[in-house]
Amino acid sequence: MPTDCISYQNSGYFSKLIIDYLNQKPELQSLYHRLPTAENFLPQIEEKGNNFPVENRKVLVESLLQQYTNFTLSDTSLHNIELLKQPNTFTITTGHQLNLFTGPLYFLYKIVSTINLSKQLKAKYPNYHFVPVYWMATEDHDFEEINHFTFKTTKIKWNKDSKGPVGRLSTQGLEEVYAQFEKELGVGDYAKYLKESFKKAYLEHATLADATRFLANELFKEEGLVIVDGDDVNLKQLFAPYVKRELLEQASFQNVTATNKALAHYDIQVNPREINLFYIEDNLRERIVFEEGKYSINTTKTTFTESDILAELENHPEKFSPNVILRPLYQEVILPNLCYIGGGGEIAYWLQLKSNFESNGVTFPVLLVRNSVVIATAKQVQKIDKLDLSWSDLFTKQHDLIRKKTKELSSLTIDFSEQKEFLKQQFITLNDIAKRTDPSFIGAVKAQEAKQIKGLENLEKRLLKAEKRILSNQLERISMIQNELFPNGGLQERKQNFSEFYLENGDQLISKLLSELNPLDKDFTLLIV
Repeated sequence: MPTDCISYQNSGYFSKLIIDYLNQKPELQSLYHRLPTAENFLPQIEEKGNNFPVENRKVLVESLLQQYTNFTLSDTSLHNIELLKQPNTFTITTGHQLNLFTGPLYFLYKIVSTINLSKQLKAKYPNYHFVPVYWMATEDHDFEEINHFTFKTTKIKWNKDSKGPVGRLSTQGLEEVYAQFEKELGVGDYAKYLKESFKKAYLEHATLADATRFLANELFKEEGLVIVDGDDVNLKQLFAPYVKRELLEQASFQNVTATNKALAHYDIQVNPREINLFYIEDNLRERIVFEEGKYSINTTKTTFTESDILAELENHPEKFSPNVILRPLYQEVILPNLCYIGGGGEIAYWLQLKSNFESNGVTFPVLLVRNSVVIATAKQVQKIDKLDLSWSDLFTKQHDLIRKKTKELSSLTIDFSEQKEFLKQQFITLNDIAKRTDPSFIGAVKAQEAKQIKGLENLEKRLLKAEKRILSNQLERISMIQNELFPNGGLQERKQNFSEFYLENGDQLISKLLSELNPLDKDFTLLIV
């Protein structure tokens, strides 16, 4: 089995900003509070403990227990909720959309990273308690991003109109999706479990939020996972003072805009609006806009004076929903949270937000890039060994990989670098002669040099092409194994659903993830199932 490790930085799948963050570039220090090391969590605990109101803990626990009404909680999860009342209990949080049947594999990796970090911190700091939290993105509205998942090569899609927050969306119509999924799964005990899980989650719960809660709880309840729905009137009441400030001062626009200017040489993930709030109802999620001295709800005729909208906030805080700029602040206001675990894109936009946290007097969490995983079967590993491939090879773009392996496998030397260098040295002499005779001759010499170099490059390409034909069988096997592990030339974790692997491995899939993922590691995890 290949033994080389692939760091996130060298994988080719992370942005420059995340690579520089992982490499601890000094110019990024102002964008984060503390780096994700085990030692840095103690000062984070002390700071968050001093800045998190005790009364918020009571509201949080009451809201969580209410949210779990009609759900069967494991003793571990219930214990963790009760622990949140205590001032020495803190959370480790990840968030994710309400993807149909969890969506891509990395849903699992986020939650496992969160659970495992909680365990590691408990071992290091036994006088404190650490609760893994999954924050459901119930107030999102982009239904097209979450209404499908891929099982093997089949896209299973839920066709439905959606206008308001997705968490409130009725699960009516998912019977047809279940029928399609059931056919794809076939028979067997693991197939039966997957069918029952889908049926219980989506056909026996009224909303997408409840269905997602059931499924995540089913998969991770024995690990003490606590699931939070931010679309909650009592939790929104805790956030109301920050909403008021956003309405009256629009400070987040100024703060994040200033940070974005400092990040101009990176790809910016999110851009703030003057007011970073939505107004939501069951079938409505629209921006709040301030124009000509009045607040209006975008695309509607609803308007408010300042006093009217503040009264609306006081009476109906649940109608005010933070967008991507303010949602992290909301999370950190209502949770005694130490660390946010997310993918590269998420961590990139969190790095834009620290100044806004400071402006609001809220402790900025430690930011940790979630574990990334490539799952391979023992049979696939045998193929990789026979083909003499390393993991570094498999992470290479296929065009470059085939070119590299052709050169390695060929009995010929398909590299004319030595000849090109020799040719260049010859033309240095010719150029010198031209300079000492007729300067007009220099252009002709350079043209001839370019022609000769180009000729060698063309010969090299033709030779490479000929060797590819000769080695086609072996190169095809290399392409096939890479395509299996990197579908459509991308990461497996972003394409495939967990059910495809659960069908073959059952509970061992999650057990192996829990045993092998180290959240503080910066290398891809290569999981053999």
